[in-house]
Amino acid sequence: MPITPEQYDAQLTRIRAKLTDQGSLVTSLCDEAFGTIYARDLATARSVMNRDDEVDQIDIEVEREAVDLLIKASHDVCALEPAQIRSILTAVKVNNELERIADAAVAIADRVVAIGERTTPFPQTTKVMTNSVTAILRDTVKSFDRIDADRAKAVLAAEGTVLKFQELIVRDCEQRVADGRMEVDLAFDLHSIINLAVVMADHCTNIAEQVIYQATGAIVRHTTDGWVEQDLPEGE
Repeated sequence: MPITPEQYDAQLTRIRAKLTDQGSLVTSLCDEAFGTIYARDLATARSVMNRDDEVDQIDIEVEREAVDLLIKASHDVCALEPAQIRSILTAVKVNNELERIADAAVAIADRVVAIGERTTPFPQTTKVMTNSVTAILRDTVKSFDRIDADRAKAVLAAEGTVLKFQELIVRDCEQRVADGRMEVDLAFDLHSIINLAVVMADHCTNIAEQVIYQATGAIVRHTTDGWVEQDLPEGE
């Protein structure tokens, strides 16, 4: 039998629920990866690296289910509303962004393993920054789950704070290397870690853009003056 708009919505709801669970898994991986930075917990770091396969498997499942749903709807000439189309497009894009965030978490865990037993402390600002990124990721997943444009806009606004933390840590790192409190190699590792944290935050803003698009139909773009919403041309 041809698929109905109601059946389409039911299948889409299942896909979105799987993506929300994926977001929770990715948040957990990121939180664990950040924790290994300060505990220098090599066992947990290796565990994070191994759990990436879970994320990849869900990524493949969501992609396949979304494509199958679109194929079924197009073959059956299912009469869908623009919001229903936006929702499935958002799901596919969010799926990709979550997988990349998980990749960044794995890369951080890999860097912690490379640091090994070295116990030289990182600047305290590092922990503040990684805690902020974890909070941003949690808000990102909530905004997607609830199709909450306001929360998504808060995610966009938080990106600037992460970049300021990055600048502070880089300057602190340079000073520590200059006065002998930190080895050059460890400073390089720290730079890599905070850059990966920034990458995570950037992927979160990509998801937030998609949430706003789904909720309002507006396309969000970053300009020199900040985030700007652009309405779609009439008929699109």
